[in-house]
Amino acid sequence: MSQIDINWMIYSLKLADYAQKQGEVPVGAVLIQDEKVIGEGWNQRISQYDPTAHAEIIALRQGGKILKNYRLLKTTLYVTLEPCLMCMGAMIHSRISRLVYGTKDKKNSLMNSKMDLINNLNINHHIKIDHNIMADECSIVLKNFFRLCRERKKIHF
Repeated sequence: MSQIDINWMIYSLKLADYAQKQGEVPVGAVLIQDEKVIGEGWNQRISQYDPTAHAEIIALRQGGKILKNYRLLKTTLYVTLEPCLMCMGAMIHSRISRLVYGTKDKKNSLMNSKMDLINNLNINHHIKIDHNIMADECSIVLKNFFRLCRERKKIHF
């Protein structure tokens, strides 16, 4: 874990805070190329009425527009929560070089699970994956959010 990874994860946590303030699941993502932000996102599924409006997808879309290419070569995506299958598929198709995530998704894990789906897929592009970067901080944000949701019983997922 480098200081650079920590700095970008802190940035991602700030984006997750935007999501939480909008009543969304607090997940943030930032796409980096040459140490510059080329895309950022936070969950917006509820506010955008869009099941695909995950933080990662939004960041990837912005990156594509900035680079004017659907291939996001030589990029790193930082995200506070382990990506879902849809987001991993988008990352594979976009050809990002590296994924760095904070905490594991214990319900929908694709990596580091019994299935280890990502490493068992017969795909021609492999992403370098680093995890558990600021895992405790990322996990606490999510746990606190869902605790508040259960207490309020107003937000439906």
